Amino acid sequence: MRAVVFAGDGGVRVTDVPEARIEEPADALVRVRRAAVCGTDLHTVAHGDGLDPGTAHAPGTVLGHEFVGEVVATGAAVVGHRAGDRVVGADFTACGSCWWCRRGDHWECPGRRFFGTGTAFGPALDGAQAELVRVPWADTVLRPLPDAVGDDAAVFLGDTLATGYAAVRRADPLPGDTVAVVGGGPVGQLTALAAQACGAGTVLLVEPVEARRALAAAEGSVAVAPDDAGGAVRRLTDGRGADVVVDAIGGPRGLDTAFGLVRRRGTVVSVGVHTGDWSLQAGRAFADELTLRFAIGDVMRDGDALVALLGSGVLDPTVVVGETVSLDDVPEAYRRMAERRTLKSLIVL
Repeated sequence: MRAVVFAGDGGVRVTDVPEARIEEPADALVRVRRAAVCGTDLHTVAHGDGLDPGTAHAPGTVLGHEFVGEVVATGAAVVGHRAGDRVVGADFTACGSCWWCRRGDHWECPGRRFFGTGTAFGPALDGAQAELVRVPWADTVLRPLPDAVGDDAAVFLGDTLATGYAAVRRADPLPGDTVAVVGGGPVGQLTALAAQACGAGTVLLVEPVEARRALAAAEGSVAVAPDDAGGAVRRLTDGRGADVVVDAIGGPRGLDTAFGLVRRRGTVVSVGVHTGDWSLQAGRAFADELTLRFAIGDVMRDGDALVALLGSGVLDPTVVVGETVSLDDVPEAYRRMAERRTLKSLIVL
C-alpha cells in the first residue's frame, strides 16, 4: 500500500510500504478516506531525533494521526464495528478497560500508542496518512459517524477539535466569561470556536499572522497581534484580565504570554506541545491564586458532545482547511504548513 513516511532530515515522502493487517483480536483495519496534516506531525518531522531524548523517529515511519475511513476487517474480539462502517479514529490508542480508561483518562492508559509519531508518546504505531491503517482496541479507539457529519468535518474529531474542546472544558469557564486564545493555528482557531459554542462571552485570539487573524475575526473572535494583546484584554475586561487564557502554542513563549493576559484567580490551560522546561511565576501564581492546567484532546471521552456539536451545525471545523490534496501532494503540503503558507491540509484518498 502507499503511505506518507518520515524520510529523515526533516522531510517526508510517499512510498510503498507493507500493507496494514489485523495483528490482534481487538484490531480493526480501516480504509482511510480522509487524513490530515497536523502541527504534531510537523513537530515530529522537524525533530526527527525525537520530541524528547530517547524518542527516535525512525526513517520509514508511516505518519499521520487524524483520519476518517471505512472499516474493512475486524479481529475476532471486536464487537462494536463491522465491515462497511464509517468511523473516525482517536489519534492515540487506549485499552478501554484499565483503571485510567474507566475514569475517562485514556491518555494515561498503560497501553497508549500514538499513531504515526514514532516512540514520542509510547510504543511506535504506524500512522494514518496511508491507504489502510491498523487500529488496536478498535471498540474503544474508533467511533461510528452519523450521516449528518461529513468526512471533511469528522477528521477534526480525532485531534484538532478534540484538543480545542478539551481546553475549554478543562478551563471550565462560566457563561459570558472572557476567553483569550494564544495562537491562531488550527488548534487555536478551533479552541476559539469551541469557547463560543460552550457559552463564552468575548473570545480574543492572539496571532501574529494577519490572514489567521482575519479568519478568527470572520468566525466571531476579536483578533489581535501579540503586541496589542495586553491592551485589548484590558479594554475588554475593565482592566481585570481574561477569565481564561488558552495557550495553543506551547513552550515558554505561549505560557508567558498566557500568564500576561490572565486575571487574578483566573485559569490558564495549555494545549501546545511542550518539549523543554519553563519557569513558573510561582510568587505571582500564589498571590493571584492562579490555576494552571494542561489538556490533551480525547474523542474517546468527549465524542458524544463533539459529534453533537458538528451534527447540529453549531460549530464548523472546516473553516481552517486551507487546501485539499492527494496522497502524492502531501510532501508539499507539509512544506506549506511548516512555512505557514496554508493553515490546515486535508488529504483525500
